[in-house]
Amino acid sequence: MDLKPYIRQIPDFPKPGVVFRDITPLLANAEAFGYAIREMASPYIDKSVRYVAAVEARGFIFGSAIATVLKAGFIPMRKKGKLPHQTAAVAYGLEYGQDAIEVHRDAIRPGERVLLVDDVLATGGTMAAACELIRNLGGEICGLSFLIELSDLGGRQKLCSYPIHRLIVYS
Repeated sequence: MDLKPYIRQIPDFPKPGVVFRDITPLLANAEAFGYAIREMASPYIDKSVRYVAAVEARGFIFGSAIATVLKAGFIPMRKKGKLPHQTAAVAYGLEYGQDAIEVHRDAIRPGERVLLVDDVLATGGTMAAACELIRNLGGEICGLSFLIELSDLGGRQKLCSYPIHRLIVYS
């Protein structure tokens, strides 16, 4: 199934010169969304994935659905200050500043296999921080799965030590 027709192109959003890839038409179509979930999960079906982890917010949509396909648990990774229990955090650089993501310290035990999921691989900064956080807790990253890769932004280079699976590529 070709998923590109379900991705709306919004020129000059959020700023001039940027083409925003809007996934809401894909989410609204049960057949396209179901296909995307199954295809994002397929390389990991027999890989003993214990958990699927994803960063808020759109990552939660894909990550939790993929976790059900893989019969794995789901681990939410959130912006700093949003989780109620003891957390571990990793800070990462943004274009104009810094941000941080957190996860509950007891979410993963050493050696457990984790698949990380997000809707878009762009510059790779957020996913690199998520990988660092999982590794810091002793998790074993078995792969990264994305709906879309924006290849001209170079995110793959920050994540080259992990197997990367993506369904759609824009350059």
